[in-house]
Amino acid sequence: MNSPSFEGKHLHITPAGAYHCITSDGSDPASKILKSVLGYHSCPAISAELIDEWAAIDMPAANKIITRMESLHWLECLETAPSIDTGKLEDILPDILQPLSANSKILLADGLGFYISAVGIPHETAEELSALSADLSLLSDRHQGLLQGNLKFNASNWALVDAGGFGQISFWPLRIDKETFNLIIIGMPQFERPEFAQLVWLLHTRYASRTNSTDLSAFSMQHKTTG
Repeated sequence: MNSPSFEGKHLHITPAGAYHCITSDGSDPASKILKSVLGYHSCPAISAELIDEWAAIDMPAANKIITRMESLHWLECLETAPSIDTGKLEDILPDILQPLSANSKILLADGLGFYISAVGIPHETAEELSALSADLSLLSDRHQGLLQGNLKFNASNWALVDAGGFGQISFWPLRIDKETFNLIIIGMPQFERPEFAQLVWLLHTRYASRTNSTDLSAFSMQHKTTG
């Protein structure tokens, strides 16, 4: 059976696809396509030329890969192009972050341990949690051979759990090309929400080196909290 043709369609990354992007090394064609799409504020219509630029494959091969990603619910194929907000990050982030925590207590920190935006977490606590997230990232990297090599744990998330094994606070690395951000959530994460895909998309448009240079808006990181 021939795969359907997606030429002329617009790809929209789902929360599941966004999670794959921040946890994969991006070396396979599927990941390359996903991450390339996330580099645009508005995804252009799929063409053979774009597919070759993104993943160095032809359109028939891309159709099979996109069909597979649709079945995994990593993306949707749309007739019109979805777009992401191009405003200031510090203005956009609070509304995106809040739905990702069942308790509405969440913060985003950079890889150096400075927080970028926080919701429902006091300033001083946000600063200390951000520093802790950087320490945990270093710890995870130091023991990568054990965790991902010997134990085959394909994850680098950390959590404090209660007696029932339920997470009270969790630390989630978001790998955006060469940058790593940390999402810190008090309570139950809600990554199935569309806001999670928006967050990953937003960070990709600003930080991924594969971002189309004509599509990238100027941005200088500012650290801000919203209580």
